[in-house]
Amino acid sequence: MYIVLIIIHVLVCFLMVGAILLQSGKGAEIGASFGGSSQTVFGSRGPANFLSKFTVVVAAIFMLTSLSLAMLAKERTFSSTVIDLKKKETSQPATTPAAPAAESHTPSDSSSGKH
Repeated sequence: MYIVLIIIHVLVCFLMVGAILLQSGKGAEIGASFGGSSQTVFGSRGPANFLSKFTVVVAAIFMLTSLSLAMLAKERTFSSTVIDLKKKETSQPATTPAAPAAESHTPSDSSSGKH
């Protein structure tokens, strides 16, 4: 499911970029570089209405796939990342031998100045 959603998301990204680049801007019209035939392909009113509606639909699908991928990525567990491995190493304390329960003071300890 996750891989299929990523593939759909990437395809929608390419469609959205293409639809945005084909739209005519205020100063320069990139649609004119394709010739006058683009006017008749999209109807008498030109590609403006079709491309603007297509861009809105593709943008909505893009937002839905982005939200879905974010929610699925939150649920996935990535236990093989470097950060997780570093946390596992530092969170586990090293095993130390058990300390003696009671220390006995011998005369040799008192003569050396250790208490």
